[in-house]
Amino acid sequence: MYMPELKGKIALVTGASRGIGKSISVALAQSGAHVILTSRNMDRLKQVEGEIRSKKGSASCMAADMSEEKQIETLFDGIRKSFDTLDILVNNAGLGIWAKLVDFRTEDLDRILTVNLRGPYLCCKQAMRIMVPANKGHIINITSVQGIRGYESQSAYAASKHGVMGFSKSLAVEAQEHNIRVSVVLPAAVDTEMIREARPDLDPAVLIRPEDIAKSVLFLLSLSDTAMVDQIYVRRMSGRPF
Repeated sequence: MYMPELKGKIALVTGASRGIGKSISVALAQSGAHVILTSRNMDRLKQVEGEIRSKKGSASCMAADMSEEKQIETLFDGIRKSFDTLDILVNNAGLGIWAKLVDFRTEDLDRILTVNLRGPYLCCKQAMRIMVPANKGHIINITSVQGIRGYESQSAYAASKHGVMGFSKSLAVEAQEHNIRVSVVLPAAVDTEMIREARPDLDPAVLIRPEDIAKSVLFLLSLSDTAMVDQIYVRRMSGRPF
């Protein structure tokens, strides 16, 4: 595994209580960062914190619902108060609801766009307010293969992930002059609760491991000051190339 030197760095991971977010959080802590874990479920966050601490890593928990702007603002106010800086933001929290477009409920569309698009947008806004004055930072948005492709019964999810791709591209241009990097990671089918619900036809044995996405994040953070990778697409080995 790529192990960048992150000692002294402060990282925030959303959706950190399970799956991809948990694996990223553990990997960042093992690389030396203090990881701020956030999701709606404090009990699960505490379990992840305990696992990190058992491996001699450093972490703390701040519960927040990515669908609530006030909670996002409170989260970042707490980061400013406790740490006065933020070096890494990993936007990972996400929601999946599946149905054909003609059957899709408007309230479910609103829920997906609020969590998957509005949530990371607001987190990036708050992070930039910390990173711009410091003239440093790295924002990594975990999107999906759905950010560049579309699948049946996943139109709302694809819309949200295409949206994250769009604002990430614009943000990367705005951030560059402030020495802030913006990258995206686009996983295909990862072995999580969400994919097992969305794609029950897939054999779990062929699914990408959450640890593989964590390795992608560590790779991005291991690059030298003169190198930059804008996006990483990770597919199943058994999936179609390119």
